[in-house]
Amino acid sequence: MDIKNSQLIVDTWIKEHGVRYFNELTNMAQLTEEVGEVARIIARRYGEQSEKESDKGKDLGEELADVVFVVLCLANQTGIDLQASFDKKMDIKTKRDHDRHHNNQKLK
Repeated sequence: MDIKNSQLIVDTWIKEHGVRYFNELTNMAQLTEEVGEVARIIARRYGEQSEKESDKGKDLGEELADVVFVVLCLANQTGIDLQASFDKKMDIKTKRDHDRHHNNQKLK
């Protein structure tokens, strides 16, 4: 996924279909709601809770995409180049965590 291009796609969509961005606080609440929907599916489909009939048709991929969409909205409206931030974070994690995870007995 090209994050920079995805930010542009979301920005164009907002301008053409969404009228304007919701404010940051509203989008944060929206993100929390979407993450909750992902958690519900995972808890019931992969966890120990039983899945309700009404949840069986829910598409985890679509719910994850909703999370990504709102994250991209938040990045756009706060002036974050999410591609640059993601690349930087991956570099940090690679340097910091390579040996840590290889030496973790719980993962063997």
